[in-house]
Amino acid sequence: MSASKPTLYSYFRSSCSWRVRIALAHKGVDYDYKPIHLLKKEQVSDEFMKLNPMGQIPALIINNQTLTQSMSILEYLEEAYPQKPLLPKDLFTRAKVREVCEVISSGIQPLQNLSVLQKVGDEKKMEWGHFYINKGFVALEQLLAGCAGKYSVGDEVTLADCCLVPQVYNANRFKVEMAQFPTIVRVHDALSNLEAFKAAEPTNQPDCPEDLK
Repeated sequence: MSASKPTLYSYFRSSCSWRVRIALAHKGVDYDYKPIHLLKKEQVSDEFMKLNPMGQIPALIINNQTLTQSMSILEYLEEAYPQKPLLPKDLFTRAKVREVCEVISSGIQPLQNLSVLQKVGDEKKMEWGHFYINKGFVALEQLLAGCAGKYSVGDEVTLADCCLVPQVYNANRFKVEMAQFPTIVRVHDALSNLEAFKAAEPTNQPDCPEDLK
């Protein structure tokens, strides 16, 4: 790996990794992809735990330094690669983008991530995931109804959109009835047509199993 080319430790279906892939693709950043298989527990291997003692992905290696936590990585990418910005200049609008990000990354996704579902157990994980995503989307729909334009916050792609699309994927996995969230669906569908979002999709990742493509 060259000193200037980032390496992303990712899993094709990890929504936190997916957020980062969207930002990298949007900004046109070339990077190496290092798959970490969550179901095989590679994230808690001795080798990976040296990169992230939390045993979570993504991790981004850049200039021989490590960053973890998707929101921290997204903020870094925004500052390190200012082309095609993902944060608005207006301070209030910028804060609104971060608000949407927090609702998803702190209020919804952690409750249905793999480690939580494993603790809940196979019998109840679908019910659990469905309940907390649906609950979060009720709030998110109201939030977006007040700030969405073409996309989540206004008419430009932002970090909020990087968080939204993977979470909708999770909602569909947990059989949330999306018809009750028209703003989320409209924004998601608009984003899904953009090339950066297509490039970041799980089915376009090198570690996506052939039977899921």
